[in-house]
Amino acid sequence: MNRRILFATILLSLSAASIVVAQAPEKTPAPAAPRNLTIDDYFQIKRVQDPQISPEGKWVAYTVTSLSLKDDKSEKQVWMVPAAGGEAVPMTAKGVSSSHPRWSPDGKYLAFLSARGGGEKDDDAKSQVWTLNRNGGEAQQLTETIQGVQSFEWSPKGDRIVLVLQDPTPEELEAAEAKEKRIEKIKPKTPRPYVIDRLQFKQDYVGYLDRRRTHLYVVDLASKKLAQATSGDYDDAEPAWSPDGRFLAFASNRSNDPDHNFNTDIWVVAADNPDKGMSLLRLTTNPGHDDAPAWSPDGKWVAYVSQTDAKALDYATQHLAIVSAQGGAEKVLTAKLDRNVIRPQFSADGKSIYFLFEDDGEQSLGSIPAGGGDVTRVIAGKKSVESFALGQDGAIAALISESAIPNEVFGLHSGQLRKLTSTNDALMAQIRLGDVEYVKFKSKDGTEVAGFLFKPPAYNPEMKYPTLLRPHGGPVGQYEWSFDFTAQLFAANGYVVLQPNPRGSSGYGQKFSQAIFADWGNKDYDDVIAMVDYAVAKGIADPARLGVGGWSYGGIMTNYVITKSGDRFKAAVSGASEALYVTNYGHDHYQKLWEWELGLPWQARALWEKISPYNQVEKIVTPTLWMGGEKDWNVPIINSEQMYQAMKRLGRTTQLVVYPGEHHGIAKPSYLKDRFERYLGWFGQHIKGEAPPKPVE
Repeated sequence: MNRRILFATILLSLSAASIVVAQAPEKTPAPAAPRNLTIDDYFQIKRVQDPQISPEGKWVAYTVTSLSLKDDKSEKQVWMVPAAGGEAVPMTAKGVSSSHPRWSPDGKYLAFLSARGGGEKDDDAKSQVWTLNRNGGEAQQLTETIQGVQSFEWSPKGDRIVLVLQDPTPEELEAAEAKEKRIEKIKPKTPRPYVIDRLQFKQDYVGYLDRRRTHLYVVDLASKKLAQATSGDYDDAEPAWSPDGRFLAFASNRSNDPDHNFNTDIWVVAADNPDKGMSLLRLTTNPGHDDAPAWSPDGKWVAYVSQTDAKALDYATQHLAIVSAQGGAEKVLTAKLDRNVIRPQFSADGKSIYFLFEDDGEQSLGSIPAGGGDVTRVIAGKKSVESFALGQDGAIAALISESAIPNEVFGLHSGQLRKLTSTNDALMAQIRLGDVEYVKFKSKDGTEVAGFLFKPPAYNPEMKYPTLLRPHGGPVGQYEWSFDFTAQLFAANGYVVLQPNPRGSSGYGQKFSQAIFADWGNKDYDDVIAMVDYAVAKGIADPARLGVGGWSYGGIMTNYVITKSGDRFKAAVSGASEALYVTNYGHDHYQKLWEWELGLPWQARALWEKISPYNQVEKIVTPTLWMGGEKDWNVPIINSEQMYQAMKRLGRTTQLVVYPGEHHGIAKPSYLKDRFERYLGWFGQHIKGEAPPKPVE
């Protein structure tokens, strides 16, 4: 489960970007007869991320993540490609992960994060900042902090970097003291007990939370001196340097008790302040969430993302806003654009602000005059722009995915969109994918809903196909025009796949998203079922061979489907879902969201129970596979355990799979493969009548 938001219409001017694909030699020729996608292909596809264009605009750095079944781990490398097109080259070696590439202001060096040199094995190392000369050579370690570096950014002159660091643990302090005194490394002790006095005391991937907070530190690269720039019982993030290098803007919830609300604001602190940030300038006073600060080139303005309707929580639209760097009135620039805005950045001349935004199954790159006006779609269409970076010459590097193309780096210059990387081209040329359609249909109450329909590669319109309904997570979020391996894997195995964007989704306006506030499993249930009805009415889906499955809120929606639809669905897979909601209060990490949306469970118990699928468990007759990570504090495994226990007690067909040590997102390659195999096995057995899969040893 996660969350986000939007609603209304605006005339958006469209700048046509013609597409030119850079010519790059393929290392292996494509076979004459493409084949269907397989599970093994998941581990051959490389994940491209985080494009960063060099200051002079000649190079684009990015990362490539590989999954190894043999080593059962992932690994990330930094690569570089000419911005004008050409051969991509790796900048960091294999064997240790490197991430977060950032160019020095003069373009000579590329800094990145990596945990290496930890002694007996790199598993003991902390993530630090390293640098590489763009022209080659060995990486040099730039920082040596007690704790690992979470993030960093260069100062405008390249003489300093700002680090995001969490306060060190007692164990980290002891290890640092031992190193300084050159004594034998302290052997691991029995873990200290967790001592908790916070309202918000859990976080997925972290576990129990203590009073250690995350703050900003500035490193002088000449002296290697580390100075703490912020402090206090608050978490500080997303630092951005002012153009003159004197100040840092950052996002932080500095209310009386941040655990009680979501009021993150934009703050400014002097980069060289001597008091650890005791003197701050607060730029925003909006009661909602403000983040992602970006300075104008002249240093007079700060753009940011603002959630102006605090009471609507994640269902509220995230707008683009601007405020004077000296403080003052906050101006929302995208009030008419009822769509979520992401990652604003000023153009080099300061006249425009670029940003990503969701809209009707697309995620596009847009721009707007810095003083306000109409939005221009810079890169749009049947694609998903995942991230972008701006060059000083106006060039843009963007990470783009399409329905048949996994993420690749593209460059936009003078109106021409050029594909710069071909990371997966050779592999994808061997594979025959199913066609994808974006369809619209009416829900039970007449509301128009949209979704993506995947067909098998050899689709025959004269046939009716076994069909899988796949609700998305969130609930705030949207399926987009991007490459979806799981949907294509199901299509490759003969299924039609339905991926609706029901009410609660982003990309269609705040009214559409907020329609399910405190009313889960009602309108959104009607919407996802309407897509099934649409596919059946069109003669695409076989009504006798239907299945449903999803992860996170997709699993929650699966729970609603199987408790409300009788025996219509022949198989279900509910991954990382919630069922008896009161069980999660104080157990997952959503305490604030639960309270703000449903009220306190001892005061509004009837509502909590009304929308809990667990209370309808006796109605489930669909064979259901329950799945989740052992250490998931986002949507804890106790939910799947309770549903499995109830179904087993009722004598229904069910199974529970728990992945050891895993959090909300399953990460180990061997577990990812196991999950794909179980998906296909469960649906194949109960929908297609295939033989049960062999037990995994």
